[in-house]
Amino acid sequence: MQALSTKLLSIIYSTEPCLAAMTEAEVSVPLRPGAWSRKEVVGHLIDSASNNHQRFVRASLQDSLEFPGYDQNGCVRVQAPNDADWKVLVSLWAAYNRYLAHVIARLPAAKINTPCRIGTAEAVTLEFLAKDYVRHLVHHLEQIGMHD
Repeated sequence: MQALSTKLLSIIYSTEPCLAAMTEAEVSVPLRPGAWSRKEVVGHLIDSASNNHQRFVRASLQDSLEFPGYDQNGCVRVQAPNDADWKVLVSLWAAYNRYLAHVIARLPAAKINTPCRIGTAEAVTLEFLAKDYVRHLVHHLEQIGMHD
């Protein structure tokens, strides 16, 4: 898990300055009609960090994990990241992910195969959840033109 943690840190350190340099005008408009804005994507990534933080820790403490599903559109609607300050969103995203890199590096080896069921999906392992978290992060950063 150390390599995954290092990868996550590398992504954060290379992406944060690019995000921080973007203007409100660039980040507040939808990426295409009917899509989220960059602010909404980063808000979603903060939400993802929060949900996965709980999943990682709880799965490390239990024999199995049952965790509710996730209404990503509802969460973006309720939290209204388009109305939030961009610099706050970027610094929270970066700080939360730095901390998650710390957590991921310390996931107990004896727990990486803990079965985890999210909503009604098939169970996956804690290791899969951690790797999928980083894949998901990269996917959304690519959407907003921040990672390749």
